[in-house]
Amino acid sequence: MQAINPNHPLRRHFAAAIEHAFCTEVGLCDPELTNYLADLLVNFTHIDTLNAIRNVQDRELEQIASVLIAASDEKPDSPAERERAVYQHIGDYTLFWAGLYPEHLRKASRKRSDVLLDYVVQGKQSYHIVSSLVGKRDAYPPELFLHLSEDFESCIYGLGLVRRGWESARSGDASSGELLY
Repeated sequence: MQAINPNHPLRRHFAAAIEHAFCTEVGLCDPELTNYLADLLVNFTHIDTLNAIRNVQDRELEQIASVLIAASDEKPDSPAERERAVYQHIGDYTLFWAGLYPEHLRKASRKRSDVLLDYVVQGKQSYHIVSSLVGKRDAYPPELFLHLSEDFESCIYGLGLVRRGWESARSGDASSGELLY
């Protein structure tokens, strides 16, 4: 999978939508946070990234319960790096679905082992774990993941606002003009 260029119109659109929602409505006007969330949305436009964690048979793990089991079963070369990557993915995955498509979680959880998991609790815990595992050479500082953990519900709300902005723009609602440029 090829990364999307930082100047790509999709990245700029996501960044503008997130910045608008988080700065004007949520009150979390933190450039590091809004950049991370824009990157998250851009990266998750690729289904391979959304379901990036795989088991030892190289099968996609689409349930958080399966990702947690796979993480505990593996003995990677670098346990801290693998653990950080897994928990960061769990935080990102739960935030993405809970913020943008919560109706999918309700429907999917009835059929899966994730029915017993609280996505908000799992996402918050995962980001908190990542904050203690991030090193100096990692792309994002530990404070960002602590911020994501502590403000997880606000981030869910903000991503919900972003989705409503997309839906308003799609329906031609004139009040969504601030998202169109």
